[in-house]
Amino acid sequence: MELRGKPTAAGRAQATRTPPSDPALEWPGPPQPSEPSEPTSLAHSAHSAQPGEPLPLPLPLRVRFLRRLGRTLLAALVTAAVVVPVSAAARPRIPAPGPAALAPPTTATLDQAYTANRANAAEASRMAAAHGDRTRAAADRAMAAPSRHFLTFDGRGQGLAVEVLGDLAHADRVAVLVPGSDTTLETYGRFRAGAAALQDRLNSFDHRHGAHGSHGTHGSTSRPHTAVIAWLGYETPGTVSTTVLTTGRAEDAAPPLTRFIRELRGVVGEKAHVSLLCHSYGTVVCGRAARGLDVDDIALIGSPGTGADSVSALRTSARIWAARGADDWIVNVPHVHADLFGTTVGFGADPVSPAFGAHVFAAGAGGHSDYFKPGSVSLDNLARIVLGDTSEVSRA
Repeated sequence: MELRGKPTAAGRAQATRTPPSDPALEWPGPPQPSEPSEPTSLAHSAHSAQPGEPLPLPLPLRVRFLRRLGRTLLAALVTAAVVVPVSAAARPRIPAPGPAALAPPTTATLDQAYTANRANAAEASRMAAAHGDRTRAAADRAMAAPSRHFLTFDGRGQGLAVEVLGDLAHADRVAVLVPGSDTTLETYGRFRAGAAALQDRLNSFDHRHGAHGSHGTHGSTSRPHTAVIAWLGYETPGTVSTTVLTTGRAEDAAPPLTRFIRELRGVVGEKAHVSLLCHSYGTVVCGRAARGLDVDDIALIGSPGTGADSVSALRTSARIWAARGADDWIVNVPHVHADLFGTTVGFGADPVSPAFGAHVFAAGAGGHSDYFKPGSVSLDNLARIVLGDTSEVSRA
């Protein structure tokens, strides 16, 4: 394609230019006589084109060009993440004891599990302090507090922890939270804060239910008994990493999540209403595990995709919910799914799209980390889902 525009002496020295083949990126010529010219302030940059320079892009085309460029760069990043090996110094291993050897919990052994895991966290804190890692030592020490109730604790590596908030032994409404990337023992406090906010909201809703004589799942005329479980049961990927672009960590996490839900049913029984609330990369984990999970509801929030193209492809009898805050940056993640060099990249369909088939609920104006923010629309709706009050959930 020839470079259009009024030829100059310098311009004639360059006979032709070959722009991108995408029509949105084609180099513009001067307006045709039948088309009104755009105002100079919009169509051109502040300085006039010098002889031999290409004419500046009009603003609408510049915007489209930058968007296309962004997508191209993202695609290049995804490909590089799979093809190019990353060499980085591994973080030195922090010494920690192995996890306590415990049988699957029952209502009779919950206190025993809590005590054993607190003792394990205390020992992990001492070992981390002796190693010189004050941050990890402080995180472990906080988990060893008498008020904390862990079903699982493992201070090795990034760390694993499964914590109960509420009275699990008597709960008939249970929420299990599955976190996304960058959740480790050091950052666990942020994850736990969301679980605590949900438990507080459930308690406030519970009292309102009690005033109306709601029937609990176990048949008693009383308010529901609730518990929230913060399930850091897998090694989460880093937000800036190659692993966050692929399903590998999710595939590794699916069996432990399936096993945990099965053990949870052994504590709360088959009649309890169990909801799985999955955030960000955690939705990929839940998507991988969905087929084998004995849960009533699965909520996908801030999801880049689940690896499935529709609710039916998840092959679960659970009711599927989805939400995305208006200011969540995850909206900019392309919903693609491809096999590159033997690795699956991307997570497929957008769970809030009509084609996916989920029950889409309102999440308000929050960002990617605001779904459990006290007072938020999303937190209220998540609490209603956990309580089984689906008719009260506000839709998007």
